Amino acid sequence: MQNYSRLTQIIFTFCLIAFLSWFVIPTAEALTQIRLFDISYKDCPPELAKGAVISSGSASANCFIVTGKAENGTYKTVYDADIYGRIYDANNDSVMQNRTRLGSITEVPPGTSDFELRISVPANQPLPLQLKQFKASGFSSQVRR
Repeated sequence: MQNYSRLTQIIFTFCLIAFLSWFVIPTAEALTQIRLFDISYKDCPPELAKGAVISSGSASANCFIVTGKAENGTYKTVYDADIYGRIYDANNDSVMQNRTRLGSITEVPPGTSDFELRISVPANQPLPLQLKQFKASGFSSQVRR
């Protein structure tokens, strides 16, 4: 009978902890989708373009600023929104091989706002660039501090 009483206490304690954990564990922050549109690009100003190299470090690169508008359809500011997209050269060859994450936007307030993103493209890739499938997603509270 004493073992039964001890087992009952253990089960009660476990159930109480499980019940209370629903109130203590913070809710998971879901990703918020951000629509990106009016995407274009321009040459970097000389101070940003100076010494641009690609990731391998072996060849020179052209510096561009990708610009556009970000639409946050929620009533909350979205933080740390990752920008995804595909960039092709004039021959329809990928400029960023095996890479679709291009950068991030620190804050996207509710409504429509402008954004800019700096990219480096190998100098041997023919222009003009084609910017396709741009989108972003972020969080309703800050993730990185």
